[in-house]
Amino acid sequence: MNRTTRGVALALATALISGVAIFVNSYAVKEIADAALFTTLKNSVAALALLGVTVLAARRPLPLPAGARTWMGMTLVGVFGGGVAFLLFFSGLAMASAPSAAFIHKTLFVWVALLAVPFLGERLGLVQVGALGALLASQLLITPPTGVTWGAGETLIVAATLIWAVEVMFAKRLLTRVDPLVLGVGRLGIGLVVLVGYLGLSGKVGALVALDASQWTWVLVTGALLAGYVGTWFAALQRAPASVVASVLVLGAPITAVLAALANGTIPAALPLAGYTLIVLAAGGLALVAVRRSRAAPVALGG
Repeated sequence: MNRTTRGVALALATALISGVAIFVNSYAVKEIADAALFTTLKNSVAALALLGVTVLAARRPLPLPAGARTWMGMTLVGVFGGGVAFLLFFSGLAMASAPSAAFIHKTLFVWVALLAVPFLGERLGLVQVGALGALLASQLLITPPTGVTWGAGETLIVAATLIWAVEVMFAKRLLTRVDPLVLGVGRLGIGLVVLVGYLGLSGKVGALVALDASQWTWVLVTGALLAGYVGTWFAALQRAPASVVASVLVLGAPITAVLAALANGTIPAALPLAGYTLIVLAAGGLALVAVRRSRAAPVALGG
């Protein structure tokens, strides 16, 4: 497999982990109701797990980033992508309607694709634009706009989604000189400082000692899934175009839907089912085009 093919394969792994993680998180949040506390604990476990993997995987001394610009870039990714965006997202989630929140967050691939053209030099042909349009249409089928409203919560979720899209641009450039695992540790570790600071300011640190064994189990499981997600996400982003990686990630939605159907013994309604099918076709088509282009003209992809 060439570089882009490996990146697409890693993006598929990220989508699989994402689909499982969303399903598991839906149960975990019922056990730990405070979103900020849950996110902080989960990210702590993920940061430690990813750090352990990084140390074990290093065939030489830990490959630390070099240069002030690199450290500045990692700091921005950590503070905003790993900290501020999470706080904005979960604060918005507490205020926004469920359909609005779900739809807004799932437009991340659109913003990444739009930003990747001017900032990363990626090219979008008619096939790619058509596939991106099909992915957007799939979200409308899964989450019809009839239940979408707008308020302060939706604004916060949009802000978080845009921060994550900009973070992808920074991360893509950093990954030319930073190991994906190291960037993942930096993103989670630096972001953790922001999250812990928020807990301290909001007086929620004391809630840590009140968690029972069952709640800690959920934290450990979801933290491990997050570590796998971040590690494969950055590894995929290093090798394949950002627009493709972000689009393939949408495949996590039908994976979550399958798990939910198995758990509940129900099948999604016709429109959502059509949306999930469209995701598979559109994301799969984008991935296939990227792989074929890389084999025909590897240099032209620039990624």
